[in-house]
Amino acid sequence: MRLAALSLVLLAQPALANKVYVSNEKGNDITVLDSETLEVIATFPAGNRPRGITISPDGKELYVCASDDDTVRVFETETYRETHTLPSGPDPELFVLHPSGNPLYIANEDDNLVTIVDVQSHRMLAEVPVGVEPEGMAISPDGAFVVNTSETTNMAHFIDTASSQIVANVLVDQRPRYAQFTADGKLLFVTAEIGGTVAVIDVATKEVIHKIGFEIPGVLPEAIQPVGLKITQDGSRIFVALGPANRVAVIDGATFEVTDYLLVGQRVWQLAFTPDERLLFTTNGNSNDVSVIDVAAMEVVRSVPVGQQPWGIVVAPD
Repeated sequence: MRLAALSLVLLAQPALANKVYVSNEKGNDITVLDSETLEVIATFPAGNRPRGITISPDGKELYVCASDDDTVRVFETETYRETHTLPSGPDPELFVLHPSGNPLYIANEDDNLVTIVDVQSHRMLAEVPVGVEPEGMAISPDGAFVVNTSETTNMAHFIDTASSQIVANVLVDQRPRYAQFTADGKLLFVTAEIGGTVAVIDVATKEVIHKIGFEIPGVLPEAIQPVGLKITQDGSRIFVALGPANRVAVIDGATFEVTDYLLVGQRVWQLAFTPDERLLFTTNGNSNDVSVIDVAAMEVVRSVPVGQQPWGIVVAPD
């Protein structure tokens, strides 16, 4: 009886809330949401044109690319106080942390470099020349490779993290914007905004093994612009933000077939899961809101107004 009663109590416990941080590139601030109530709980300034945003593995520090300030701003996640800045090179747009939490790899769009920064000493460790207009950043689960996508060169550059040298360049479709590895590190997915596709790259061979295209009834092909992308931990589903098509595509991770299109806000840009993957959040730059997707039900359950032109999004870890 005691075990049964305890089980009922545990089942009745609500899911723990996580903070959701949204960078508003025109509002020059960060909006904070509660992942359970889906209410705005704070807003704080983040420099000029904040875009890329990520969080330390321990959840204590928030990193923000202040693109027009040519710096990375670092905030305490509890108090929202800015503690320091990190050198970034000009126009930092996206970045990725090593799985250990250090270093930080930053795409500098204006000078065709990936900047590597030690987040503890606040020192620049290296600069890696890449293609023209670097944007997307991804790191393999084992930390062996960091990948940068260059928008104008149309390549995914594989950088060996031990040597800080490029070891492979993979041609993808026009204007690659975002990249992510599967949790097992075997595949890399790269979105191409103008090409309208997602490239699937075999990490072992560094070759494109499949390209995913999109067709939405009533939507012009040129409006279907893949940008942000997220993959479930088990690799069963891939979600792709399709920009001005105002849809998130749902892709079967085994067949690479599109199974659904979810209507969200205007100019959907980036995506972020809650740690339990129960919810998926999207930033919608032209409607100034965040759409909330119930992953199990595969439906949009809420639209939450945030700041001006929301761009990046990250959810605090448990």
